[in-house]
Amino acid sequence: MRNIDPCEARRLLDAGAVLVDIRGADEHRRERIPGALCVPLEALHGPLPLPPGVPVVFHCRSGLRTDSHAARLAEAAGDREAWRLEGGLDGWRRAGLPTARAAGAPLELGRQVQLVVGAVVLVGSVLAAMLSPWFLLLTALPGLGLLVAGSTGFCGLARVLARMPWNRARPRAATR
Repeated sequence: MRNIDPCEARRLLDAGAVLVDIRGADEHRRERIPGALCVPLEALHGPLPLPPGVPVVFHCRSGLRTDSHAARLAEAAGDREAWRLEGGLDGWRRAGLPTARAAGAPLELGRQVQLVVGAVVLVGSVLAAMLSPWFLLLTALPGLGLLVAGSTGFCGLARVLARMPWNRARPRAATR
């Protein structure tokens, strides 16, 4: 599977190719290329359910995920022609091509986890330096959480953050 630059990908899409976004659903909601299908990498099992012969262009945010999972994406493409979008969504945007952004969408869940973990470690370290070394225990909690998340794939903090009001889908206003 080869890389394709954004302008050439646009021509392929205009000719009927399908664009598949392999990022998570929360990333896709925040900003996406219009018309892209959201098929998160973790949900990509077996061939894509598309009509035979339809060319496919895969993309992520920066191109790193599509590059590192090229064999899996080629398997999902099956016998179809398939490409990886060079630079991903970032490259598409740099080429001056349109994206759709959700107004007021929260940060991606992974970034929210990183912010909370970083803040807890920073606060715990500052409190330990200024008040008591016992506050170093506060820094152990996110460390333990990261170990569990890395070894099991379960991130309790992400689950908690996903239930926060700013991450819940907002009902759309009725239109007349």
